[in-house]
Amino acid sequence: MARLLVVGGGVAGLSVVHYARQAAPELQITLLEADLRLGGKVATLREDGFVVEGGPDAVVRYKPWALALMRELGLEAEIVGTLPARPSALIHDGRRALPIPAGLQMVVPGDLVALARSPLLSPLGKARALLDLFLPKGPPGDEAFGAFIRRRLGQQVWERLAAPLSGGIYGGDPAELSTLAAFPQLKALEAAHGSLIRGAMRQRRERGTREGGQLFASLRGGLGAVVEALRARLEGVELRLGVEVSGLEHRQGWRVHTPEGSFLADAVVLATPAGVSGQLLEALHPEAARALRQIPYGPSATVTLAFEQRHLPPRVGHGLLLAAGSGFAARGFTWTDQKWPGRAPEGVGLVRAYFSGLEASEEELVALARRDLERLWGRVPSPLRTWVFRWSQGLPRYTLGHQERVAQAMRAEELPGLFLAGAAYQGVGLPEVVRMGQAVAVRAVRFLQAGPAASSWL
Repeated sequence: MARLLVVGGGVAGLSVVHYARQAAPELQITLLEADLRLGGKVATLREDGFVVEGGPDAVVRYKPWALALMRELGLEAEIVGTLPARPSALIHDGRRALPIPAGLQMVVPGDLVALARSPLLSPLGKARALLDLFLPKGPPGDEAFGAFIRRRLGQQVWERLAAPLSGGIYGGDPAELSTLAAFPQLKALEAAHGSLIRGAMRQRRERGTREGGQLFASLRGGLGAVVEALRARLEGVELRLGVEVSGLEHRQGWRVHTPEGSFLADAVVLATPAGVSGQLLEALHPEAARALRQIPYGPSATVTLAFEQRHLPPRVGHGLLLAAGSGFAARGFTWTDQKWPGRAPEGVGLVRAYFSGLEASEEELVALARRDLERLWGRVPSPLRTWVFRWSQGLPRYTLGHQERVAQAMRAEELPGLFLAGAAYQGVGLPEVVRMGQAVAVRAVRFLQAGPAASSWL
């Protein structure tokens, strides 16, 4: 019987296992996870009427792969949209908070009337943005995201709109992002329509908007329900938690070394952070290992605070993004009880702060979140409850040159039966991670079905 071993029990690794079992129920599968829990950065706590997300809190509906997985797992009745809100969110530039224009598609205005009425941009900034409708197409190759947006839409759109929005997705300095890697859809809009705004207007008609609760989705009990449903389907899979892989050997098959002993496999999927995969592949494929180690990561954290609602000032929409350089420590705040139904007991407001690129203790993060809220509100009541989640290795950052690094990293798959999966390669969102997990599962099964199980270690 062919043997598949998956290293990493985040959503990528769990997706690989799920789809590999669908394609080949007879496979012998082992899943190794260094942590004592599955799910990676998908972490949902449910206690005393609260539903608290430590990591991602939504998937976008127009990327169907995560929603399709939820439906396969029998969770369709649990899928919820965001509560309708106009405006859905604001951006604070250090002086005041202003609504994000309605009809936004990613970071591009898709509603000319809303753009004209928006106080976020000056008349000159709006006029410069509208030049996008008449500018010629740029070069087809990659460019830094900050330079791309400034070229198409101007400096003001970059500073007041695109930079806060994109920084909230990827962390780090959004100006350094690779446009083709982080926002390939925008390059595609320019290529197809000659204008980002023209393309965004068409997308808006197809995708809907965040204001109507149509753009984002989650599960009634939080995204951790996906992890729980995937784990419930691991019957017959050898699952080892708290087991860290220390080395790989390859002959005709694979030997995977851990402190608990070695595991034999005919194919191995590394669904681990890029740096971890690079360490494991150093002796087997130095060039790929070097590229993997060059994919940057940074720390990220979330702080969720529960307050008595009657003590809170009015909060608008789903939350507030904080522009870089505006003097705030957090990247943004989500008013969780106003974004999703059923996340807090009656009469309780739930506020979540997101931090990126900041090394700090739990106590320091809570203090920073409260300090930022004091600046916004003037006075912050004592929280009823506090939850902190920290990751020293947060999301991978798709900086300029990312596609070249990924292409070099993928040369690791020249090793027969070795596959890479995860957020470091083709998208950091849950939909993209699920899509890659499914694709890797299909390729691994094809490899295993193409020949007899390896026996060189026996």
